Amino acid sequence: MSLPPAPTDAGNAPDHPRRSQFALLRQRRFLPFFLTQFGGAFNDNLFKNALLVLLVSGTVAGERVDTLVNLAAGLFVLPFFLFSPLAGQLADKYEKARMIRWIKLAEIMIMVLAALAFQMQAWGPLLALLFAMGTHSAFFGPLKYAIIPQHLHARELVAGNAQVGMGTFVAILLGTIGGTLLAGRPDPAAGIGVAVVLVALLGWFASRKIPAAPAAAPELRLDWNPLREWLALYRQTVPRRTVFMAIIGISWFWALGASYLTQMPHFAISVLGGTPPVIALLLSAFVVGVAAGGWLCAWLSDARIRVGLVALGAIGLSLFGGDLSCAAATVATERQPLGPLALAEHLPILRVLTDILLLGLSGGLYVVPLYAYVQAHTEPDRRARVIAFNNILNALFMVAASVLGVLLLGLGELGIPRFFLALALLNAGMTALLFARAPEFLQGLMALQPRRR
Repeated sequence: MSLPPAPTDAGNAPDHPRRSQFALLRQRRFLPFFLTQFGGAFNDNLFKNALLVLLVSGTVAGERVDTLVNLAAGLFVLPFFLFSPLAGQLADKYEKARMIRWIKLAEIMIMVLAALAFQMQAWGPLLALLFAMGTHSAFFGPLKYAIIPQHLHARELVAGNAQVGMGTFVAILLGTIGGTLLAGRPDPAAGIGVAVVLVALLGWFASRKIPAAPAAAPELRLDWNPLREWLALYRQTVPRRTVFMAIIGISWFWALGASYLTQMPHFAISVLGGTPPVIALLLSAFVVGVAAGGWLCAWLSDARIRVGLVALGAIGLSLFGGDLSCAAATVATERQPLGPLALAEHLPILRVLTDILLLGLSGGLYVVPLYAYVQAHTEPDRRARVIAFNNILNALFMVAASVLGVLLLGLGELGIPRFFLALALLNAGMTALLFARAPEFLQGLMALQPRRR
């Protein structure tokens, strides 16, 4: 089923948008925002991964490493639970472009302090600043997805979300690799400090060009109690069955993606017998797949929100996840390290690489229409709060995915190939739930038609 373009509040968007989805990157109403959100995602991961690498590289006393690493992971996620309800209210109450600029100024201050803390090897303050960056991201998240419908026409929502999704995953990958490489240098503190401050400054300069996005609910009275606001959002969203299930689907995607990405380094080394460059190759394959899936989704949608692509992507996530498990089980771990250039001689590993690429592509097909659906079918005066509710569930699902990994891989000693199979089966169950609770997605799959020329 192809939903008609839902009405949006795009004030300055053209009545007849260009056919090319990439034309948005040449327009002021989208490009500065795209660069701003790209820089934020890049800096989050650059800072976080540089800190984690330094913590585990022997810089900190061995008995404290495990505690600090787990504490760091928790400190970055915690702000989404604490501050997302307030962030959503602020994003609905005030002009969004100005709020984004204030948030980017806060990022500059955080990163200047981080640069100094890296120089002093002050691990306690660095963990506090990681919490501050998580807070920065928690406040930016509702603005990020609520501002898109204000600057884009209804028929541009899928293309805009596809490009934001592609940009986010590429930024995560580049930030992860950049932070790892900078932390591995002989004198890492200076390079990390310059990089994070420079990226924050560039993000602020880009944010200055974002067009104004008027307040959607200026009369809104703020509720400073996060639990009460979270419960209010839950009660308001659950009756909107399809929107609520779309949010559940988005949260499941982030949980599934986090599960795969978390296990990639261990999978590359212990199962494939690879070297560190192979880790980068597998991560790159997944991210390139997500980016390609987002582009393919926008191309197939032809400026319409085609919910059938969600079902198609969900089926692909289970099929290729199951095949990845089978392929991984057939790979014999070799004694000598296996570099990326040697992959051509190992067909089972090429199958693994292909499965990871297609997993990412399926994920892009799956999640982009869900974001567009939530934006298009939520009232403008409460859209940011719904996105904040989505962000809370995203964080909750990712924490649950982390616990699941500990239980199955640690206590259950399942092994990574069987863990991948478990993820594929869980995704099949989630897909069945999605079809049962929101049959529009299954009906949309049956109604998919080739893209009209």
